[in-house]
Amino acid sequence: MGNGDTRVRGIAARAGGWSARHRWAAVGIWVLFVVLAMGLGSAAGNVKVKDSDQLSGETHTAAKIIEDAGIDEPASETVLVQAKDAGGKATDTAFRAAVADLMKAVEGTGEVTDLQSPYDTNTISKDGRSALIQFDMRGDADTAGDRVEPVLKAVAGVQKDHSELRIGEIGGASMRKTFSDAFGDDFQKAELSAVPVALGILLIAFGALVAALLPVALAITAIMATMGLMGIVSHLQPMDDTASSVMLLVGLAVGVDYCLFYLRREREERAAGRSPEAALRIAAATSGRAIIVSGVTVCVAMAGMLFTGLATFEAMGLASLMVVAVAMVGSVTVLPALLSLLGERVEKGRIPFLHPDKRRKSGRNGGKGNGESRFWTAVLKVVLAKPAVSLVVAAGALLAVAAPALGMKTQNLTLDQEFGDSLPIVGTYNRVNEAFPGGSEPAEVVVRAKDINAADVKSALADFRAKAISSGASRGPVDIKLHDAENIAFVYVPLVGGSDLDKAGQSLDKLRDEVRPATLGKVDGLQAPITGQVAGSKDFNDQLGGAVAPIFAFVVVFAFLLMLLSFRSLTIAITSIALNLLSVGAAYGILVAVFQHGWGASLVGAEGVGAIITWLPLFLFVILFGLSMDYHVFVVSRIREARMRGRSTKDAIQHGVVTTAGVVTSAAVIMVAVFAIFGTLSMQSMKQMGVGLAAAVLIDATIIRGVLLPAVMALLGERNWYFPKWLNRLPDLTHDEAPESVSPPQPPTVEGDRVGV
Repeated sequence: MGNGDTRVRGIAARAGGWSARHRWAAVGIWVLFVVLAMGLGSAAGNVKVKDSDQLSGETHTAAKIIEDAGIDEPASETVLVQAKDAGGKATDTAFRAAVADLMKAVEGTGEVTDLQSPYDTNTISKDGRSALIQFDMRGDADTAGDRVEPVLKAVAGVQKDHSELRIGEIGGASMRKTFSDAFGDDFQKAELSAVPVALGILLIAFGALVAALLPVALAITAIMATMGLMGIVSHLQPMDDTASSVMLLVGLAVGVDYCLFYLRREREERAAGRSPEAALRIAAATSGRAIIVSGVTVCVAMAGMLFTGLATFEAMGLASLMVVAVAMVGSVTVLPALLSLLGERVEKGRIPFLHPDKRRKSGRNGGKGNGESRFWTAVLKVVLAKPAVSLVVAAGALLAVAAPALGMKTQNLTLDQEFGDSLPIVGTYNRVNEAFPGGSEPAEVVVRAKDINAADVKSALADFRAKAISSGASRGPVDIKLHDAENIAFVYVPLVGGSDLDKAGQSLDKLRDEVRPATLGKVDGLQAPITGQVAGSKDFNDQLGGAVAPIFAFVVVFAFLLMLLSFRSLTIAITSIALNLLSVGAAYGILVAVFQHGWGASLVGAEGVGAIITWLPLFLFVILFGLSMDYHVFVVSRIREARMRGRSTKDAIQHGVVTTAGVVTSAAVIMVAVFAIFGTLSMQSMKQMGVGLAAAVLIDATIIRGVLLPAVMALLGERNWYFPKWLNRLPDLTHDEAPESVSPPQPPTVEGDRVGV
């Protein structure tokens, strides 16, 4: 740019400038967008993920057969009656009386059908101490959890009258209710806590009520708009409750972060003596650009989940991607308009001793008034003096933390692993599995034939039933339910291994690979996919395992390309990927140490879990790789900006890190606090997610950005800006930064002219 050229380049700068000039229009458009999105989403309704869309493989085939046949498979329930005394038997008079009372009480609710006595079905354990009463819930299985409460109360009432026995209910409806209550309560607790926690930290960071409210308000409106968009998009990509919860979590994190970056830069420029208009322009061109680069990178990372082929992951990925995009657009459009409208009123509601003006006057923050952090200035002095030692120590520490991840064991958590001993249903689950291995979660064979009552089909079903037991895959009883009109049969096979998923998986393999081909496989035109809890878990793991490598490659390659184009530096692109991978590896190591090996597990209530839930490593990788870019892009943008203004690389690193330390620390504290809330919830899967996210963000914002990044850049020196000539043909997405020309009027300088060249 030539002297006196006051143009501000780049989409972020142009968007911010337009919004500041047309502030009421910008605010009005945003409000209209949020209202329209919510209204259209409400009118469109939310299409939920169907069972047949959840997985591929046999689980999908079975669900599709049931769906196509129009069979509404009921939610099956079981009541365990067990003698507490080792000498007690199911044939005892008192035991029979309890069974009779249970049959009467359960039937009296009017909510059940196909009620079966254990004496008719012979569902009595080998030791004779336990018996199972079985029945189905009336109505739709998906809503059975909402209607099972009267049955649970009836069973509890009989338990009171027969204290010499253990009586407990378990099944599809009761487990659904358990998960729904726990999941709903957990997320309600998290949602109610997250916003006040974020607001409290922002109050400390900004020292003014209005400034603290802005990021929270923008994040909440972005979440509201995305909720509406999810309803519209669900007609193309079905959504579920998990997607909504993850969207809220990600939306709050990035929404607050993006506004925080923008607002702090605008404040910093005003504190440095810029006019309000110039401060806004600089914030738009610098932090605004960092937000766009970061937001696009996060969106790319979230898009990785769309390639899993798993409906829940695809829903989570799309919902997260949308909320990040909405928050990004809001931050670079409506926020400048609001700041322009508020002017100095953004400092309203000042809190004594917390406002930056007070801190500067009291000599804190180094007394410089330039936003530099005294703590990080001291840390950087050591790091830049001995970058090689700092690199070896910090990288060595993180590699040591990551080491346990090499022995990571993943599985779908069983009921007792998920909830521990905190719920009565867990005790029932364990007792049923001890007395009737696999009985609480049997494999289900969905048999479709041209004529289900044909002689060869009936013979094959009888052979399958017998061989399932003789092969050692099941100890029985193997139940068969016929649907004559649809020519479909359901075969329920309790798997040997029960709640031990490894052993139950071996039993499932025996059924699929040995028993089925030798029996049902001999009938032409017969389909017999095997589904159920264990089968679903296996199919899920197989599908997820096949998707991991492509998704890792997709996210890493696209993040690398975005960094390369955004900073025009091959070195920065490579180091950003390496540091992010180190951050994710450290998070994996902490997860394995706490939840698998039990080191410090009592601190978060995670004793005895022994495994990481299957979906978490991939989920964490995608989320963390995206969120880590927030800090990386913000810090490196500031370093590059200083370098382009003529500072040496070492001075630019010092300036970039210490001037961004405050905002990065504030953003990280908010994220860690919000994610840590999930670490306090009752479900182990939520605990693991919360601890993993919180640990990774904390490591990323401190050791990675405060020590490793400056140490690596200091060692590389001028090589940080290495960009081979043969790459010059690539698009140039570098400079939206504002030079001195957007500052208050002053004589043009060589430094100012150099920027943006």
